[in-house]
Amino acid sequence: MTLSVIEEGAKKSGVLWLGLPSGPRLAWHVWHDGALYVVTGGEERALPGLTEIAAERGEVEVVLRSKDNGAELVRFPAVAEVVDQAAAPEAVAALAKERLNARDAAGLTARWAERSTVVRLAPRT
Repeated sequence: MTLSVIEEGAKKSGVLWLGLPSGPRLAWHVWHDGALYVVTGGEERALPGLTEIAAERGEVEVVLRSKDNGAELVRFPAVAEVVDQAAAPEAVAALAKERLNARDAAGLTARWAERSTVVRLAPRT
């Protein structure tokens, strides 16, 4: 599996599935700088177990599916790591730009900094 195939799949899919200890979980994401980024906790969808895996730089299975028909585009392992939101403003801004239906878009990143965890999923190719 090449990074270009994963990137293409990430750009064609609005959501991804994560293989977590609590079972498969659906999450929205953004592709930025060679990796997928997701937000968990606070007012965002809880992804049970992801923060713990990311704290240890553990691995998680990612599945990207087509927006059009739901067919699997690509499946791959990714190394998860917690993102220091203050040190990665471009990634956080990219996530905020793609966040649909936020109740307060202007305060979104501040809420994430206080209550949520941003996780980077780097494909293991």
